Amino acid sequence: MIPRALCALALALALSPPLIGARPGGPPVDLARLMADEPAPTLGDYHLFGDPGPRDPAPTLTPYGLNTPLFSDYAQKERYLYLPPGAAARYTSQGALGFPVGATLIKTFAYPADLRAPREKVRFIETRLLIRKAAGWTALTYVWNDAQTQAVLKKAGLRVPVSFIDAAGAARAVDYQVPNLNQCKACHALNGAIVPIGPKARNLDGEFAYAEGAENQLAHWSRLGLLTGAPAPGAVSALPRWDDPAAPIEGRARAYLDVNCGHCHNPGGLASNSGLYLTFEEARPSALGIGKRPVAAGRGSGGLAVSIEPGHPERSILIYRMASTEPGVMMPQIGRTVAHQEGLEVVRAYVAGLAAATPAKGE
Repeated sequence: MIPRALCALALALALSPPLIGARPGGPPVDLARLMADEPAPTLGDYHLFGDPGPRDPAPTLTPYGLNTPLFSDYAQKERYLYLPPGAAARYTSQGALGFPVGATLIKTFAYPADLRAPREKVRFIETRLLIRKAAGWTALTYVWNDAQTQAVLKKAGLRVPVSFIDAAGAARAVDYQVPNLNQCKACHALNGAIVPIGPKARNLDGEFAYAEGAENQLAHWSRLGLLTGAPAPGAVSALPRWDDPAAPIEGRARAYLDVNCGHCHNPGGLASNSGLYLTFEEARPSALGIGKRPVAAGRGSGGLAVSIEPGHPERSILIYRMASTEPGVMMPQIGRTVAHQEGLEVVRAYVAGLAAATPAKGE
């Protein structure tokens, strides 16, 4: 079971206004700089924010949230969409929305001193940009200095020690990993191209606390002309919230695996040769790992026989790798340095509740 304190914190973050406000004026976003072949040396060069720290977004930035986000060592995240004037994203029923050239996805990773007070004493670690150019998406990472006055382009990656109080009131320390450029490309790869992971219609189909009031995000974007072709709210098969105790455990676990693992474990992803496909759309039990033997057994299997043994999380490779922090064993391999115990408990409960299955022939 997920601790009640964590559930309350997650709900508060989902329904509260974003950490960042909206500035009434200031220079417009520098679209030409975003589209330039060479990335800007500092985040401020793009005029996405009007203050030294990323608290004051340009009026043309739209905040958004995800029903189930990627786990990143308990980091708090603020997400924004920028679209060029007059441009709109296109609704798609599967995969990321169809974003136009010039679209920029902005995500800041931060840690409050105490997760129970998510708006107080916040330390910004990095801001990532995913920019849609004519030739495809470009991923960039900007790391904030200790004074929190400037974020500088970082291509080689970095480890940043971070300390905080967790949702249960315990002191925690993580060795936060800023990804290098190759790691960004690995996670965002689909059929050899870089693509967004989070902003899919089903993961955006939920309420967000905008400054003018809470509204379904797809409806909000459609009303403002930022999205075309979207059906009415409720017509989309929304991705469940992994931390919603009122939702069925299978949907919560499948949502968690989709977001944290499915970007690699799909037919066009980096782990396509594994035959283990963890996207929310996947329906074949064997592809989901149920009774499935690994393509290549090694120390990553922990001496276990199948990815998921129904009713037995302790005998499932999937659980073993999610619980590990050992390089070469842990899954996901990129984006975390500690095990996400709360998410792990949801997936354990899902596996424990599965009925016995017969492995497919040839596996």
